[in-house]
Amino acid sequence: MLDPDNMNYSGSRTFNWLADLSGLSVDLVNFLICQISAIFLASLYRSVLHPSKVSSNVRHIVALSIGLVFGYFCFGPQAIHIAGLPSACYVAIRTQSPKVVQRTVMVVAMAYLLTIHVLRQIYDDGSCSLDITGPLMIITQKVTSLAFSIHDGFVRQTKDLTKAQQYHAVNKLPSALEYFSYVLNFQGLMAGPLVFYKDYIDFIEGYNLRPAVNTSADKGKSQVVLEPSPVKTVVKKVIGSFICAFIFMKFVQLYPIKNLKDDDFVDNTTVLYKIWYAMMATTTTRFKYYHAWLLADAIANNSGLGFTGYDKDGNANWDLISNINVFGFEFATNIRDAINNWNCGTNRWLRTIVYERVPKKYGTILTFALSAVWHGFYPGYYLTFATGALMVTSARMARRMFRHRFQQTRMTRMFYDILTCLTTRIVMGYTTFPFVLLEFMGSIQLYLKFYLCLHIVALTTIYVLPKFIRGERRSTHPTHNVSKIVAPSKVEDALREARNDQECKSNQLEEARQLLKPIQLMPDETNALPQRDEIIKPPQLPIVAPAREAISVPHDQCEMDQLSSKLMEKIEAETKNIEEFIDKTVTETVTGIVEFKKDLMRDSIPSGLRKRTSLASTMSDVVAGATCKPQTEEGSAFLKKEIEVINAVVQQANVLPAVLSNGHAK
Repeated sequence: MLDPDNMNYSGSRTFNWLADLSGLSVDLVNFLICQISAIFLASLYRSVLHPSKVSSNVRHIVALSIGLVFGYFCFGPQAIHIAGLPSACYVAIRTQSPKVVQRTVMVVAMAYLLTIHVLRQIYDDGSCSLDITGPLMIITQKVTSLAFSIHDGFVRQTKDLTKAQQYHAVNKLPSALEYFSYVLNFQGLMAGPLVFYKDYIDFIEGYNLRPAVNTSADKGKSQVVLEPSPVKTVVKKVIGSFICAFIFMKFVQLYPIKNLKDDDFVDNTTVLYKIWYAMMATTTTRFKYYHAWLLADAIANNSGLGFTGYDKDGNANWDLISNINVFGFEFATNIRDAINNWNCGTNRWLRTIVYERVPKKYGTILTFALSAVWHGFYPGYYLTFATGALMVTSARMARRMFRHRFQQTRMTRMFYDILTCLTTRIVMGYTTFPFVLLEFMGSIQLYLKFYLCLHIVALTTIYVLPKFIRGERRSTHPTHNVSKIVAPSKVEDALREARNDQECKSNQLEEARQLLKPIQLMPDETNALPQRDEIIKPPQLPIVAPAREAISVPHDQCEMDQLSSKLMEKIEAETKNIEEFIDKTVTETVTGIVEFKKDLMRDSIPSGLRKRTSLASTMSDVVAGATCKPQTEEGSAFLKKEIEVINAVVQQANVLPAVLSNGHAK
């Protein structure tokens, strides 16, 4: 828990009474007040300041003004830096040639950020209190990505750009209002997520609601897609955010990270308990980030930012700027999947400005280096990134040597997924505890108490095991966008096995179909392609919208294995069933209320003006001239009808326990 008596915090102290009442520190209370206020303001921003109602300048001014108010409220005099860094970078953007602007802005932004990092370590070393470095890290991502997009739009040829670079390229220098609104808007100032300049401007001007045009003939059309409501997505993320906050507050007292450097803990506990404690402590700490990122995603979505179109089932996608995939990270079966689901905005930023622009042999090391420096100068960061690079390399080697040996049956595949999921959890705890411990000597001391066990295992996996264990054979192609080609015999064998095993028929057939789907090859996969007569032509890939291509490129796509994917499918199915139940119940309830209102209105009208009759009695009156039914019969029919409506609603409500327990209505 944060220290409530931290005197270095320079933000507002207005809500000290609320901090004392809740047991939280005042900086955390201020952060929550700003983020919760931002959720409600985002809803007003989306409705009252819709692009169809006001000009883009009005939307820029409001977003910027609220962001500045939040910044001063949370950081006090330190807020001068959230204006200083982008101002210095804007001068560089307006004065430097597009040929060198990206380098100039990178140097200016990183120099400013690293200076603040050094000052923080001097006046507030090791503290977890809220300070200005968090927003400055997000601002650095924004200004540098904008500078590289300007360089791509003004200098480089389209044929030399990746699809993501083509999508984000900027061909017009931003005005001062556009620039500062992009950098300091209230949706992403406090905790991100990173949004690229083109996506933000399209959101402000309403162009994110128009479909992509692929031909010159379509460019003259002004089609507009149906604007979806983000309410369901926002509610899910807000609920998930506060669940993560509850888990963090509950378990941080059981597994405080400071115990990892306590002499009694280090000297008087077993190695297995130390590893278990490191895993639990780092897992607990992650939920603090989950809380902040899910809440930040909800704010952006509630303002209308993040919509990328509809999927094949007609469901709206709000994942343009999502920063975290909680289940994807926690149930990842390898470290690469875990990294790709963690801090996704930073991953996109590093990929865009480093990985795709440097020689491939230097891509990984330079990406890790920039990430470490961007975080600051605490030694724990560098220990984590160095250990992480070693673990990623060894995990890739181990996967090639062992994974294919567990793919023969469904049970062995499931065993492999469970084993690798648990192993990934242990490795992540072992690798990341220096990141939250921060200290060099404390981290080294604990690693020595671990006997560097996982370091030794990793080095053995890389340099020793390949000499004795043959890895899985891979296929390569001169290009990076080739799809894996599957031999027909494998498909036939899988189908034959599915037909023989009736108990898992549907699962096996689905696995057989999956063999036909193209799987992206990694650049370092080697060995020859099958012969022409041994292959099947893979199916044609679907056309992907430009926005989705920009956030999903081949080399950082996840290989979600069966365990995590099945858990995600189960959770999504349960959520969909509950949503359908709520929608159906609300619809029937509203219908009953409307009918009740209509009947009351009919009863309130004199019988001489309107008489409540059934369709049959009305027809008989017209044909035979019969008189209307007595009023008492009408009243009985009315009461009977209302009782039936109420019974129907009550009966539908009884379905809820079945939905929650079985996943479907009985």
